[in-house]
Amino acid sequence: MYSSRQTSIRQASSHEISASARLLPQVFDPERCLSDLPREIEPWPGAGAQPQISACLARARQHGGWRWPERPVIFVSDPHADAEGLLRSLIAGGVIRREGGRIGLTRFGQSARIILGGDSFDKGPSNLALLDALGALRGIGADLHILAGNHDLRMRMAVDALRGPRHALNEHLFVRMGRKILPALREVLERFVTPADLAAMPDEAACRARLLPGEDWAARFAKAARPELRAKVIAKEVDKLEEKLRKFDRELARAGLSHRQTLASVLKCYEVFFKPGGAYAWFYEAMDVVTRSGSLLFVHAGLCDDMCALLASEGVEAVNTRYQAGAERASLGFYFGPLANLVRTKYRVTDCQLTERGVTALHEAGIHMVVQGHVNSHEGQRLLAKRGLLHLEGDVTLDRASRRLEGLDGIGAGATLIFPSGDVIGLSRDYPRAKHFAPDRMI
Repeated sequence: MYSSRQTSIRQASSHEISASARLLPQVFDPERCLSDLPREIEPWPGAGAQPQISACLARARQHGGWRWPERPVIFVSDPHADAEGLLRSLIAGGVIRREGGRIGLTRFGQSARIILGGDSFDKGPSNLALLDALGALRGIGADLHILAGNHDLRMRMAVDALRGPRHALNEHLFVRMGRKILPALREVLERFVTPADLAAMPDEAACRARLLPGEDWAARFAKAARPELRAKVIAKEVDKLEEKLRKFDRELARAGLSHRQTLASVLKCYEVFFKPGGAYAWFYEAMDVVTRSGSLLFVHAGLCDDMCALLASEGVEAVNTRYQAGAERASLGFYFGPLANLVRTKYRVTDCQLTERGVTALHEAGIHMVVQGHVNSHEGQRLLAKRGLLHLEGDVTLDRASRRLEGLDGIGAGATLIFPSGDVIGLSRDYPRAKHFAPDRMI
């Protein structure tokens, strides 16, 4: 699983190697759950050998150089409902200690800012346990910043689709978005849905009809969506829905849910996650879509020209305000538009485009690197130039469901540490050494 790669970074002196090694966090791990965490450090593989990365670094110098966070930043992304993977990652990052099942902040953790890079929901083993872990972090005073991911947005859209008025543009969204949230619905059923809630539901046939789009939905949707979506997007949406409908009842049965239980659980999700005062309402209330620290922009997926322009002209607060307003009653136009592109893009031709215009706007605004999740790796964090902009991918495959599916053992753990000194450390139990990137000191 490990690989060794050569780099063309300037050779560091023994003093510099010793100094960078001191950046490795002190790990409090009495349970020995992180015995395979790397304790040696190496220059970031490939960072000095790729002309595209060198070009990004040159542009950063041309536009005022790097500004680094005033406090250490710990970036962990894509826990996907695996609380243990998240907690082990924060232990690996040196910000928490755990003894006897209780967690506390380390001295380093008291000084650090923790950024969760999105996708807290689905896959498993437990969505609610993950949220409980985040609540515990808030409870001990952690400086925790929660970013939106595409899976977090899907949960919101699936719930909204069944609560509000039914029309051609939304009546398919639960099936479209809902398969991956079925485990979360099962958890909500078991913890929050009461016998009275179930008794208030209509019969199985009526609940199934509410969950599914009408038989003539495709034609109505194609007509209603024309003002918002391109013809290719409409056709793809119809095709996807047909495929999901064929699997829907089977997937519901696999999750152990009847149609009545499913509808009751979705409606309960509104009370739990979105209604003020709900048990987990704080999670979405605290959620932003971007945050910035110095020359670094943190986001789940990536950017497009429109968002670069808005960031450059009005800043992160304007982007967050617009995202939060749009996500509250998200339409498909929002889902495929530039704001949700922040949580969805993989820079495909079908995504909102990032071009030289947007990259230049970011550099002129002093943003030189995007730190993101969304694209998982089996060898720790990756450093790439995408569309001429430096990106650090921090999704190191934490959750057990993904790891089993992708042939990785055990529970994932990893964190990206960014220091005021301009040092960036990538830690992952799936890579044999800690990766060190210090762009201010690279030729």
